[in-house]
Formats: sequence, structure tokens, C-alpha cells
Amino acid sequence: MPRYDFAATRLFVPQPLAAGAVVDLERDQSNYILNVLRLREGDTILVFNGRDGEWSARIAPGTRKSARLEISEQARAQQPACDLHYLFAPIKHARLDYMAQKAVEMGASKLQPVLTRRTQVQRVNLERLQANAIEAAEQCGIMTIADVAEPIDLERILRDWPAARRLVFCDEDAAIAEPVQMLRHAVADTPAPALAVLIGPEGGFDDAERKMINAVPGVIGISLGPRILRADTAAVAALAVVQAAIGDWRG
Repeated sequence: MPRYDFAATRLFVPQPLAAGAVVDLERDQSNYILNVLRLREGDTILVFNGRDGEWSARIAPGTRKSARLEISEQARAQQPACDLHYLFAPIKHARLDYMAQKAVEMGASKLQPVLTRRTQVQRVNLERLQANAIEAAEQCGIMTIADVAEPIDLERILRDWPAARRLVFCDEDAAIAEPVQMLRHAVADTPAPALAVLIGPEGGFDDAERKMINAVPGVIGISLGPRILRADTAAVAALAVVQAAIGDWRG
């Protein structure tokens, strides 16, 4: 079997995918294919929709401003996403873009903005967040698109927390210890747990919020080390630790 070409152009499309299907691209995607990448009739790209796997597609005759794709054969079957939610306090735009992209690259299947008492940014551009999730999936060979949820108050999401999902709390006040072994021990009896990772705002959680979080049944509090990390850096560090310990990186 030939090695998969991760350098190939990949495009997310919402339409159903099957051999022989024809997909008309939207204006922005057509502009990207025809004018940015300068692809032409007969060139091939990879497309995916998060449901039907990944397919090879040929650029079919269209117009100067509109691209049409003919779906030919499946390159990869659909793969299940890691059941990993990423909960975060919103931050400023440029760093939020980075955080969203890296969280998706690290396997997050849901991006959940959480409003805390020290959250600096109260409004979130969900369309921009979704666009970042799609771009990260396109560029990194990811087969599914992360869900983007409406912002929710910390107290509310904790009050309705589902018992089946283990919450990993990245606590700046937790004792510095080896987090990988701690996480593995915490879920030793659950082969593939549903997970969520919670990162706080720039100023951290206050005492009342920390008390609420630690009251969630089965919560796992971990330290990310002796250094103070920015929220976007903490996202990468936390998700890497969780994936290595109890996520889909395990051998």
C-alpha cells in the first residue's frame, strides 16, 4: 500500500461523498483552489466531510470563478474521533486562533468556551473559531471537524456535568507531580474514557471556582509543571499530556 501523502491539498466539504459524486465548491473555496493554489482542470486534491472518509477528487470543467470536483476513489476510510472535549476561558483573537488550531491538531473533538470570573474576553466569534478548526483539520490530515459550542458559564457546565466524562483539571495550585502516571492510574479501569480538559483564564481560577471544580465526581487535578504558562501554551501542554497518558496516543 503506498504511503499516504500528507502534503497533498486537502479540503473540507459538507456534501456527501461517494464515487462518481459531483461537488460544487463555494466561492471562497473556488478562489482558493483556482487563484491561490492555481490548480486547473484535471488536477487532483483530497476532500473529506467528517462522515464518509477521505476521497480523491478531480477538478472538473467549471467557470473561471467556480470550481467543480468529481469524486473518484476513497483514499482513507472514516476514522472515529478521540472523545476529547477542550474547555477554555476565551482569550484575545490572535492567540485564540492559535489555541483553537493547536487544540484540534492535538485531537480535541469539541471546543467549549467557558466564562469564568477572571475571563478577559466575554464574546467569542464562533464562525472564526469553526474556521480555525476546519483549517487545522485540512492541514493536518484530521478526518473529523471539531464541534464548536456556545460559551457557557463555568458554574452551569459544572452543575450539569455528565458522570460518564472524566474531567482533567489543569490546576496551577496542584502539587507538582508526574502527570502522565497520575492520569494513567486514575483511569486504569477505563480503557477508553470520555475525556474533557479544563484550562483556566490568564489570572487563574478563584478559590470558589476551584472548589466547584474539585467537587465534580471523578475530577482529576494535575499540574503542568513549575513554570507559569500562557493559556495558549497550556492548551498544547495539557492536551499532549492527556493524549500520551490516557488518550489515543497510547500504544
